[in-house]
Amino acid sequence: MVDDEPRWLSTDETNAWIALSALTTHLPHALDTQLQRDAGISLAEYHVLSWLSMAPDRTHRMRDLAARADVSLSHLSRIVARLEARGWIRRHPDPTDGRTTLATLTDAGWDKVVATAPGHVAEARRRVFDRLDDAQVGHLAAVARQVVEACGVTLPRVDGD
Repeated sequence: MVDDEPRWLSTDETNAWIALSALTTHLPHALDTQLQRDAGISLAEYHVLSWLSMAPDRTHRMRDLAARADVSLSHLSRIVARLEARGWIRRHPDPTDGRTTLATLTDAGWDKVVATAPGHVAEARRRVFDRLDDAQVGHLAAVARQVVEACGVTLPRVDGD
């Protein structure tokens, strides 16, 4: 006989879950607020620009960007349309597959990322990293990677310092 009783969280797991839930709510809001105030863009817009800035040839397939952002293709299209209107992204057909649309960061988009990144990094440092020691940063990275991978997402790794 199969036991249908839920596996309830322990007290430690409940406290961790409450903290994680609060983190996923409040940190994005704080980062979005800083970006809106200082750069005139949303966190979602900044993510799209920064992901393109790290891509080979500063180009991604739209469907890959949508998957990375965990938004529908139509939602990403609206985000990209706003960025395209500002001259920061250019959409064009994939020359190897005409059914696929590519998004490419323009030189003006690159300049926007370069101008915006210092303030964003300062806010991330202030909200997260200034409060952690090196061991905690390593633990945070490992835990976050495991949780995200359990959601079916593979994260890129950045090498060097």
